[in-house]
Amino acid sequence: MSMAATAPQPTLHNTITRRFTARKRRALAVPLLIAAYLVYVFFAFDLAGLAGRARLDNGAILLRDFWSYKTHVTRDNRSGEVSVAVEGERKGTYPAGQAPDWVRLGEITEIALPGGAQVLYNGPSARIDIPDFGQITVAPEGRKIALTLPAGAALPDWISAAPNRVDINRGKWRFSMTRSRTEVFRYQPGWELFFFTLDSPFHGKSLPEIIALALWEPRLDATRPNIAAMASDFWTNRMWHHHQVFGALGETVLMAFLGTMGAGLIAFPLAFLAASNFAPARPVRLVLRRLFDFLRGVDGLIWTVILSRAFGPGPLTGSLAILMTDTGTFGKTFSEALENIDGKQVEGITSTGAGTLQRARFGVIPQITPVVLSQLLYYLESNTRSATVIGALVGGGIGLLLTQAIITQKDWEEVCYYMILIVLMVMAMDSLSGWIRRRFIKG
Repeated sequence: MSMAATAPQPTLHNTITRRFTARKRRALAVPLLIAAYLVYVFFAFDLAGLAGRARLDNGAILLRDFWSYKTHVTRDNRSGEVSVAVEGERKGTYPAGQAPDWVRLGEITEIALPGGAQVLYNGPSARIDIPDFGQITVAPEGRKIALTLPAGAALPDWISAAPNRVDINRGKWRFSMTRSRTEVFRYQPGWELFFFTLDSPFHGKSLPEIIALALWEPRLDATRPNIAAMASDFWTNRMWHHHQVFGALGETVLMAFLGTMGAGLIAFPLAFLAASNFAPARPVRLVLRRLFDFLRGVDGLIWTVILSRAFGPGPLTGSLAILMTDTGTFGKTFSEALENIDGKQVEGITSTGAGTLQRARFGVIPQITPVVLSQLLYYLESNTRSATVIGALVGGGIGLLLTQAIITQKDWEEVCYYMILIVLMVMAMDSLSGWIRRRFIKG
């Protein structure tokens, strides 16, 4: 008798036990590998150091600037001139002798602040009265800035004092003095001058007054109705530049539309040559497939950089970058849809004596139209978002305005405004594409 015949065979119980043991080990190994990877990420990305370096106070200031504005009351310590400006901008500066109701101009400038605080500009020195703390005096002395606190008071953490600068930050308002200027910043909710700038006759009027002027009050400008004057003042707002913003939005949508539809027009005929059931020859199919892989394998941002070097910045360059990437994606998607059509429908059209174009028109295209239209609409919606980023690189659309506002590090309310418009634009494109899809696919 041979060895193989006499060797004991594993029982069914041992086999099942061994397999269950292996499965348990695999089930334990997967969580352990994930946990090990997370530990690696924790140390590789220095998450503990990141938490220590975080400046949450700066984040709070940024978020506050999203929904509020600040008014600067500035004294030039060289000339003695006092000016009041929204966000410190020249276009938001009050005319000489004018100021908001909480600022009283004169030999001594009085500034009323939230919480009962008050700041007085008395010549080059300033006096700050803060309830529950007392009176603070800040004045230049030679090349230094002298700070005088109430008797017996220690320097609180909301005052920063240096030889050449003193800052007081009370959350809703701030005070700053250097040798060249003294400033008070008062934060208030809202987006000031969003509708009308200071030079508009409609600035400062309440909503009922605006409605009355629009409907029945006498004209403020004899040459045009009040409602037309309001629309003109809003559209040409020199602080918020609404006409430029909405023009940039249209440019972004146009960039996405041209890139997406252009890619669809190019990819649709090429898809027939790349589909296995329509390709005239296998080498043609393979070449087109690899071309599609190459076009969609290179990210749209990389195409943007390459094309901007070749054609220069501009919205057309952004459209070409979207077109390049989407041509590869559409070519692959459309060719796969062609390969999965129902051949019986084509055979039925052929039996009627239809030619090649008629077979494609009535037997093939109706089957792939839902796929083609769905892909075009989805990528049009997606590219509307992508065009924002691409526009920041090529200098076009709302992306350029968003980038410029971020770079200034002070116009965060404009950043919020642009972000809201971008979200609304994407929502509008989503609703529009959904309506078109229902209209043409579902009927």
